[in-house]
Amino acid sequence: MRTLKLHFPDEALPTLDSFLKQSKEARVFRRAQAVREVVKGQRLQTVSDTLHFTYSALRKWVHRFAAQGVKGLMDRPRPGRPPTVTGALAHHLDRLVDQDPLQHGALHSQWSCQELATVLAHQTGVQVSRESVRVVLKKKAISSSRPPGRLNPHPADLAYASLALAALEYRARRGEIIVLYEDATVLWRFALPRAGWWRTAQRTRLPLRPLSQSQIKREESLKRQAWLRSRSWSRMSSGVLLSVIGAVQDGTSKVFSKVVPHCETEGFRQDIHHVMALFGRTGKEVVMVADRSGIHRVHTLASTLTHWHEQFRLHLLPAHCGHHLNPIEGFWRVMKDRIGAGRCFPDLHQLYHRPRRVLMAHHERPLYEFHW
Repeated sequence: MRTLKLHFPDEALPTLDSFLKQSKEARVFRRAQAVREVVKGQRLQTVSDTLHFTYSALRKWVHRFAAQGVKGLMDRPRPGRPPTVTGALAHHLDRLVDQDPLQHGALHSQWSCQELATVLAHQTGVQVSRESVRVVLKKKAISSSRPPGRLNPHPADLAYASLALAALEYRARRGEIIVLYEDATVLWRFALPRAGWWRTAQRTRLPLRPLSQSQIKREESLKRQAWLRSRSWSRMSSGVLLSVIGAVQDGTSKVFSKVVPHCETEGFRQDIHHVMALFGRTGKEVVMVADRSGIHRVHTLASTLTHWHEQFRLHLLPAHCGHHLNPIEGFWRVMKDRIGAGRCFPDLHQLYHRPRRVLMAHHERPLYEFHW
């Protein structure tokens, strides 16, 4: 075993300390950590046994640090096939991630690697694979948070639902009926990363789940009890989330919405009465398109549907077709961005008033362009 005869400058230890605080790659961090112990005076064999380095590898990194500084601890460029996505394409892809997928003809309100590759090929004429898109976004510190579960509908169900909606929209354009697309979304009092693409720098600043799951359940239980007793927002002192039930009229940007403490059948029934108070005197049948969630299929809706018989009816989409066919999905994403994706609200009252102001501002000046 040869003796290590190297002399390190006086600023070697402070340089390694600052480099350790800034390094993000685990393997580079381990190299700097091992070299730092050697610079402090530890023997190579002792450091290699403690930090699980081979003796030859540790000796190599120490020599590189002595010759090149902290740059010698980084990986050198490796030979291989040139990248498929060039600098111009990568810049175009970086701008494309921040834009609305529906405006580019995508089927979902959230980007996927495959849809990004398809839109990129359509706009630039360069065919890239979904894996190439994923690698480029990873290098740019952009990661994806997808909703759990299978959201892809059966192709036959999607085709049948598209034809049925086309028939409804045709009748609406002739003035025979009024078509509304209804959906509900959840707003948290503290920040949670929404589904879709997030830049790592933005994600790390989000205070994720400041309450434990048991605390969230307790807060929501107290909120439900207070709402059942008083039905007054001024009496609400607990809770961590609210729901927004909304519907957009076909061919327009008019969104009819209602903020409720939690998404339940009673809130949906009030929303139906609110819609019929607006459109009931037109003499046209109102068709509300909705997904197959529980509040749309519960038996307690029977009395409301009977009350508005021949004036109002529900048109339920097949399973998992809401993200593909309901245009209000894109509006929810823009609304949440306007409310503040990284903002934490100290109480439920501020969370209640913030979406109301955003929705009122949308009526004066639309913040989302629906594509019909």
